[in-house]
Amino acid sequence: MSFSIAGRRIGPGCSPYVICELSGNHKGSLDRALRMVEVAAGTGADAIKLQTYSADTLTIDCDRDDFRISGGLWDGRTLYDLYAEAGTPFDWHDALFAKAKELGVTMFSTPFDESAVELLSALDAPAYKIASFEVVDLELIECVARQGRPMIISTGLANEAEIGEALETARSAGARDIALLHCVSAYPAPFEDANVATVVDIAKRFGVVSGLSDHTHGTAASVAAVSLGASIIEKHFTLARADGGPDAAFSLEPDEFTTLVRDCRDAHASIGRPNYAVKGSEAGNVVFRRSLYAVADIAAGEAFTRANTRAIRPGYGLAPKHMRAVLGASAVRDIARGEALCWDMLDQVPASAAE
Repeated sequence: MSFSIAGRRIGPGCSPYVICELSGNHKGSLDRALRMVEVAAGTGADAIKLQTYSADTLTIDCDRDDFRISGGLWDGRTLYDLYAEAGTPFDWHDALFAKAKELGVTMFSTPFDESAVELLSALDAPAYKIASFEVVDLELIECVARQGRPMIISTGLANEAEIGEALETARSAGARDIALLHCVSAYPAPFEDANVATVVDIAKRFGVVSGLSDHTHGTAASVAAVSLGASIIEKHFTLARADGGPDAAFSLEPDEFTTLVRDCRDAHASIGRPNYAVKGSEAGNVVFRRSLYAVADIAAGEAFTRANTRAIRPGYGLAPKHMRAVLGASAVRDIARGEALCWDMLDQVPASAAE
């Protein structure tokens, strides 16, 4: 079920693939966008992602109520006005992809129409993202699938049937490497709506690599998702929330994104497997366990008693549970104070010695 993007394996058992979403936080400046790529590459993210559209490819310049956003972060703005601000101009893409290549970090994008797919194909994008709101645009999904590259699809408002239709469309058009990201299309998304357990269900229900496109504040939801098995984490990025920008309010600053990458990878590494044996990192701490020791000199033939035998630290002797068996025996040799007790010191060894 796993697949690769630019040589990086993604899927169950692999370290989580962390995508840094630049979105519209460039504030209309190519220089700022290039700086964002530089800083994002330094966070340790596996990939940097753009969004490829123009206001005219997404909507029309219209002031009717249907085209005006009501509530939330962008309350009162028209769709056209928002996308005109947030869009990454097509003619910036060459420079941004070149910068990513120079820095050795993977870059791909979310196209929103066929012209965007054509641009990204010409740039040899190694993967494509389908935005959550575009899951119902089956023609776009088919167009992207025909490129023969891995596809990452956010689910957002899509219900189970719509997700199934999107997958079927992609697969019928030739896509083989597909991941689904659980996504709550709220900006920002409240933690009580995050439902990151859905990441696990998506993988089982649809037989795909799964992950989380995280719009919550901070890193907690992403780390929780990785702990449950998320293979991909996507999070928005900004140089500084105080600078503003369409997505700044729910984006991570550089040091926070660095923490996200580290914590997601540490969370994955810590999952491991069920294991009750002593771990390598614990071995030196046996000194802090109790075990049975001679606390006075014991002569050969002398009985072990509570006066000369105790359960004390360190833990190199017989386990404390064997105290009664030891107290019923005598020493077969002289034992010095401070020696750890073992079975070959006793003149009679109980059956429990094999336990």
